[in-house]
Formats: sequence, structure tokens, C-alpha cells
Amino acid sequence: MPQKRAQGASEGQPDRGTDLHLLNSRQLIFDRVLDRQRLYIFRSRQSVDRSAWKIKPTAYCDEQHIIQFWDDILRFIATIKLKETTASDIFRRLNSYSKQHGLYHALKAFGQILKSIFILRVIDEPGLRMSIEKVLSGIEHVHAFTRAVSVGNPREFLQAEKEDQEMAEACKRLIKNCIICWNYLYLSQKLAQIDDPAKREELLQAIAHGTAAAWGHLNLLGEYDFSEDKLQDSVGIKPPKLTD
Repeated sequence: MPQKRAQGASEGQPDRGTDLHLLNSRQLIFDRVLDRQRLYIFRSRQSVDRSAWKIKPTAYCDEQHIIQFWDDILRFIATIKLKETTASDIFRRLNSYSKQHGLYHALKAFGQILKSIFILRVIDEPGLRMSIEKVLSGIEHVHAFTRAVSVGNPREFLQAEKEDQEMAEACKRLIKNCIICWNYLYLSQKLAQIDDPAKREELLQAIAHGTAAAWGHLNLLGEYDFSEDKLQDSVGIKPPKLTD
């Protein structure tokens, strides 16, 4: 990464909304994010000539405020790591003050640095952009899997009571886990049956670059018969070996 680019930092702490904005943009930083994100630079670099910089920060990060509250930031992190309380509870308490709390302001300033470094890394590192795309594709695939398993409108709760809603979600997870488990057993058996090293490696590569969360070979909208006769294995999958 060019040294001058790494001097900047952007506004706000790394919150979920901004991260999702960065990840959901198929063009990522280049055409949208930079127009919406403010990049910050340390005040100590205020006098640096930035005329030749392709990406220029537009404001300054209050690093002195971060230094002033650094011990409080460490205590904040230690409290969360020790699970004495949750981050949401602490932020709720900080937001309850009439004026912005000093620790909250310091956390935001520190977040400006982290988020800005992330934005600049996405610009400079094609490998990072590819990793983001890969993760995004996996998330979208899982969401599609959930929609396929859910009969009707998967975005609506058909149950009125909380207990019934939790039961419906648990059933959905059970069905998805059963499908994934069956796929793993099937692939494991196919892999064990291959003697040709080249074909075995080909299948291993396909599994490594694919996912077991597949449902195209299943009829999720058919009629299901759970009688003893129909529950007999028609594929010949051997039960997995259990270890003590």
C-alpha cells in the first residue's frame, strides 16, 4: 500500500451497517463507497503536501483524544473480553448521557482509523476484494438455502407466539442440517470409492471450492412419506464410523 494512502482514517467506529455497505457493493470502493465515506488523516500530518495524492482525506482524526482515553478503552475491551457485561449494554449506557461521553468519542475516533485502513486496503489489495466476494457469495448462498427450505414466504413469521416462532426456526435449522449431513455422507462415500488418484484429486478440488449446502437434487415441495418402507436407504450410504 502506498505510504501516503495509509496515513488516512475514516469517520465512525466499525459498525455493522457501514461494513455491509462496503461488502454489498459489487464494485466495492471504486464507484460508490469513496463518494459516501469520509477519510481522516492525523492532525500531525496536517502540513503535508497532498496535491499528488490520488485519494485525499477530508478531515482530521483526534488522536490526542484517543491517547487521553486509551486506558479507558483498554478497560472497556477487558470488560467485554471477561464477559462482565456486553458491548451493547455499555454503548447503551454511554448513549444515555446528555452530552457525548469522552470514552464514546474516543472509540469513534479510534474506529475512524480502523475503518479507513480497511477502505484503503480494499482499494490496494485485489486479494482482499476477492476474499470479500467469496464470503459474500457464501452468505448469499446460505440465504438462498434458507429460502428454499422455507415453504411460503420465508421473510414472514407465520406464528404469533414467540415460542412457536422459535420452534419453527429450530425445525428449519434441523432440515438444513439434515440435508448438509446427507450431502457430506454421500460425498465421503463417493470419495472413498474412487481409486484413480487423478479423479480423486478432481473431486477433492470440487468439494474444496464448493459447498455441502446444496439442495438442487432434492424436491423440497413434494409429498413426504415417512413410513418404514419409504425410509429405507435407496442410495446405499454407509453409516459414519463413530469414535470413542
